[in-house]
Amino acid sequence: MNFCSHCGAPVRLAIPEGDDRPRYLCESCGTIHYQNPKIVAGTLPVSGDRVLLCKRAIAPRYGYWTLPAGFMENAETTVEAALRETREEAGAEVDNVTLYTLINLPHIDQVYMIFRGELKGEFTAGIESLEVALFREEDIPWDALAFSTIERTLKHFFADRKNDHFPLHISDIRKRQGADEPPAV
Repeated sequence: MNFCSHCGAPVRLAIPEGDDRPRYLCESCGTIHYQNPKIVAGTLPVSGDRVLLCKRAIAPRYGYWTLPAGFMENAETTVEAALRETREEAGAEVDNVTLYTLINLPHIDQVYMIFRGELKGEFTAGIESLEVALFREEDIPWDALAFSTIERTLKHFFADRKNDHFPLHISDIRKRQGADEPPAV
């Protein structure tokens, strides 16, 4: 950040009095610019023993498979964001959604919130998807999944399905040496 979004004056990076981390400060109008993690909300649409995946038509990870998910917008709840992303990317509706995975990615300032739910009716590829398809566990394109968060969510689901018990899974994914997880969109 180079300029204040309130007054247009230059900003500097410093630790404000009483704070514990660097923030962009405007010395002209006094605004402290806080930057916070982005929430990625999506669904794990389930139909019987299959899950719905979308093949990405956008960067990053063009051509890789993912769950329908994306950045939460202002003025919507996490559930509303997840359902909107599912409609936009997969042309699908999901019922009976419950929070299933909450995954923190502090190295890219994101939090994933994936809601498990029952797929209702038809689905079709949205503008951000090349195609959408239902997959059984043995057919998941594990080597072509877009993000580690998606792989983790799917592994939890197929393990939990064996016991028909779907608890909330909360975890962190931290950057590993040499690993470059692209930010989700």
